[in-house]
Amino acid sequence: MSDEKKTAKENILEFISMDNIKNQVMKNAYGNTDTPIAKIDPRVLMVWYLFFAIVPWFVNDVIFLLGAFFLVLFTTIQAKVTTLVIFLFALGVFSQTGWLLILTFVFGGDGSAIIPLLILTLKVSTVSLASITVFSGMDPDNLAKGLMWMNFPGRMSFSISYAYRILPTLISEFQNILLSYRMRGLAPKSDTFKGKIKYVIYQIRIIMDSFYPLLLNTAKRSRTTVEALEMKGYTYASADDNAKKLKLSTLKIGANDLLFVTFSLLWLSITNLISTLI
Repeated sequence: MSDEKKTAKENILEFISMDNIKNQVMKNAYGNTDTPIAKIDPRVLMVWYLFFAIVPWFVNDVIFLLGAFFLVLFTTIQAKVTTLVIFLFALGVFSQTGWLLILTFVFGGDGSAIIPLLILTLKVSTVSLASITVFSGMDPDNLAKGLMWMNFPGRMSFSISYAYRILPTLISEFQNILLSYRMRGLAPKSDTFKGKIKYVIYQIRIIMDSFYPLLLNTAKRSRTTVEALEMKGYTYASADDNAKKLKLSTLKIGANDLLFVTFSLLWLSITNLISTLI
């Protein structure tokens, strides 16, 4: 095997390793606090997200959709989203629309199908990138405050925020369980093609076997978490209006928020003008 192939294989294995996934999740949840998007008021981001999550589905103009796509692409770059999230986004878009284009040409379609599929792809991509910008560009606390301001149930807001916080712990637990299975088992040799197939099957099997211990350990920890929350008055605070006002009192709309909204409106206005003139 050449050095280039070995290097490519090592890069792929490093990218899909549990350590890299854990680091990517940690960076995505807690490493974006210094980005321009993280400094935007969560209430502004939530209203901005609602616009780009709803309006594209009712618009079929290619130029306007292109403008909206490049705007959310710019905000995604500013949010410094991790490589793993971008990879999952690209994989998701292709799995939803890309294969339709391939099947269209395979079964005798012509170029007339490109524009409708392009419109669908732009809609899906715009909504997806807007979601990535908001949910990856904010830390768990600001995300929970934004949802609470939108009158989401307190427990639902807390659950989403808690899911962000617990993900690194779950990944670490899952990694430890996988290592324990590998230490007690004997992996098949992967020198031949048949051996590589057996090795892949072996890896899938131990991953499936690791889920039950993971769920069991999570359930054991959840009781401790619930008891700690109740000792701090979580049930009362989640339904009390005064507690909600106290949590939201730290939110303030500043110059950066107004600049962000103005830039978005100006960009969409220019895009709409170009679409009208053309």
